[in-house]
Amino acid sequence: MKGKFKSAVIWDMDGVIADTGPFHFAAWRELVEGRGKHFTEADFQHSFGRRNDDILRYIFGTLSPEEIEALGKKKEKIFRSKIKGSISLLPGALKLLGIQRRAGFGIALASSAPIENVEFILSSLGIEEYFTCVISGGDVTKGKPDPEVFLLAAQGIGIAPGRCIVIEDAIAGVAAAKAAGMKCIAVTNSHPQEALAKADLVTDNLEKISGEDLKRLLATDC
Repeated sequence: MKGKFKSAVIWDMDGVIADTGPFHFAAWRELVEGRGKHFTEADFQHSFGRRNDDILRYIFGTLSPEEIEALGKKKEKIFRSKIKGSISLLPGALKLLGIQRRAGFGIALASSAPIENVEFILSSLGIEEYFTCVISGGDVTKGKPDPEVFLLAAQGIGIAPGRCIVIEDAIAGVAAAKAAGMKCIAVTNSHPQEALAKADLVTDNLEKISGEDLKRLLATDC
């Protein structure tokens, strides 16, 4: 697929394509409270969009690699059990995917989630066909706000970072997109507009994003 596209759109998944936040919060709370600690909405908002190892260290402090792996797997098993049969697309996501494909953009997914979650969610929503490249948390050594996940997606689809637009909902994700040298559209599904102000375009609903918006961000005809 490399060389086929002139520009690309890189999607985050949780909170952008699917409304997974409440299920992640419930899974984290069950895991954390099962170990005798509290996990609040503020804790969740602070950590949402980051890799599990970062979140686990934030919650529990120093952990061994074995503990991180075991706890991460347990949390994701709880998450998938909670979300099974309840997953749905967020407003505007499917429409915008169609706009991008018809306009000739390469489309990638770059998520901090483990590949098991990514495959489960994309399959449940029936949207695997849209993505030329999928990067998950297991593909990177550094989580957002490090730009590694987006740079790998750009490399995988064969597009220079300056020709990519990222769609995000998390503060760490916006920071990662900008650090990668990419344009960023932020949707206020998880954070208020002022918290996402570093994005190039902020919207409260992806239904409002058009093909012309994408072209303007890259200042070219695609």
